[in-house]
Amino acid sequence: MKIITFGEILLRLSKHGSQRLFQNGAFDAAYGGSEANVAVSLAQLGDKVEYVTRVPDNPIGDAALMHLRELGLDVSHVVRGGKRMGTYYFEPSAAMRSSNVVYDRDDSAFNTLAYGDINWDPIFRDADVFHCSGITCATSRAALDTTMDAVQIANERGIELTCDINYRSTLWKYPGADARKTIDELMQYSSFVFGDQNEWYVASGLEPIPFNALDNSYQFDMDAYSRYFDRLHKMFPRCKRMLIGHRNQLSFQHHVNAAVLWAEGKIYTSQFYDIEPIIDQMGVGDAWVAAFIHARLRWPDDDQRCLDFSVSASALKNTIPGDQNLVTEAEIIANMSGSGGRIDR
Repeated sequence: MKIITFGEILLRLSKHGSQRLFQNGAFDAAYGGSEANVAVSLAQLGDKVEYVTRVPDNPIGDAALMHLRELGLDVSHVVRGGKRMGTYYFEPSAAMRSSNVVYDRDDSAFNTLAYGDINWDPIFRDADVFHCSGITCATSRAALDTTMDAVQIANERGIELTCDINYRSTLWKYPGADARKTIDELMQYSSFVFGDQNEWYVASGLEPIPFNALDNSYQFDMDAYSRYFDRLHKMFPRCKRMLIGHRNQLSFQHHVNAAVLWAEGKIYTSQFYDIEPIIDQMGVGDAWVAAFIHARLRWPDDDQRCLDFSVSASALKNTIPGDQNLVTEAEIIANMSGSGGRIDR
């Protein structure tokens, strides 16, 4: 099975320890970007993945592609051009202080992508799944048009479309940008959609169901979810699976994670993961998405296992510095069974 992802790879610059962005001191460099993170996770799980993007034709672009190749990705249709790599600056949280992200993506190689730069015909040859997200559509009008072009072609060829709502309010700023309309259109073609409570609210306008779990004694309101998913299914009738990722932040270093899955009329709930300390929460949603896509290919007739696998993967991501979830299928399964965290010799 071949999976295609499309989006902007970013250079992430993070402060050491608990330093603020304006303090003197070094930055740690790593790579991020939602769709790149999904692709890396899938490759780590053993899937055949091609990542499509645009990077500058200079040593910085070369380094990004080398990083992706080292992690097992096919980047043979990446487009070269533009002046610079998009970046973001990350200030980690500490005690009661929130983390902070500052994007620097204007005029990046991907942001200046032109419609027609990507030739989808050879990319979609033998493809089975195409994954995209709201972030890509938010970066520029050309990126939006290119994504929708890919969606239409994938639909015509019978390629399954998966979508992460991935709403980032600060990115929707080009003339005529309409997040609600665009995300709605993406979801009309998608067989699987992921989002947290707030992202589903942006997509649907429906008030989210509160999630305030403190531990595994929490009980999901199944009647409320049944009514909620019934309304969502009427809005997005082609969507066969809808996943809501839940995260209750008890503090910035202490989270409780869980998820609820609607799959063709049935509702499944996950176990709870009480995670403390949080090492790095960036990319947790991407880990969720990638693990669910992988699990659907691996265990297509077991939705409960797919859900449990995806939540376990996302929980593990909180323990790994950087944006990308560098864990194996075996490690995720061990975490599901509670046998992780020991010394393997």
